[in-house]
Amino acid sequence: MKGVDEMDKKQVRQQQIQQLTALAQIPVLKQAQSEQLYQQLVASPLWQQAQRVALTYSQGIELDTRPVIQQALAAGKQVYLPRVMPQRQMAFMPYEATTRLVKSKFGLQEPAFNEATAATEFDLMLVPGLAFVPSHHLRLGFGGGYYDRFLAKYPQRTLSLVLPVQQFETVTWPVEPFDQKVQIFLTIGK
Repeated sequence: MKGVDEMDKKQVRQQQIQQLTALAQIPVLKQAQSEQLYQQLVASPLWQQAQRVALTYSQGIELDTRPVIQQALAAGKQVYLPRVMPQRQMAFMPYEATTRLVKSKFGLQEPAFNEATAATEFDLMLVPGLAFVPSHHLRLGFGGGYYDRFLAKYPQRTLSLVLPVQQFETVTWPVEPFDQKVQIFLTIGK
């Protein structure tokens, strides 16, 4: 049963997509906020010590992960990107600057699947989402539970980069037993 101020996940996702779409209409602001998060990430000991980094190749309204990927490659880190698999599973594949990406059925840019190179252990995984409550280590993803399933099976050191429009002080959506918590959040003031 939902609390008085609680919306369902679908409502929060729709609201957040609208918020992120509005932010994308102000590219100078989004870029400035993104740059602050990139700087925090690169300065963090977790990032500096990590040799194997997993993250998504962002799309549209999301925080652009291409600069993070470029920074990781320039620093000699091994980069892994997810490939959507059947039964709402993910496989993380190695990525290099020359890796060819293909568009998934969800419109995501992904590496081709190769069972021999799929990885499940990383020093740091950057977890995407639409909404985050850093004080409770919670995130609301895009739906489908791909990250929740992966992290339940393969626990990782997790971190999320949170734009101000994505940050919530309290949880406004139902939290399910299968929702996986994110360990560390990098945020900037609202």
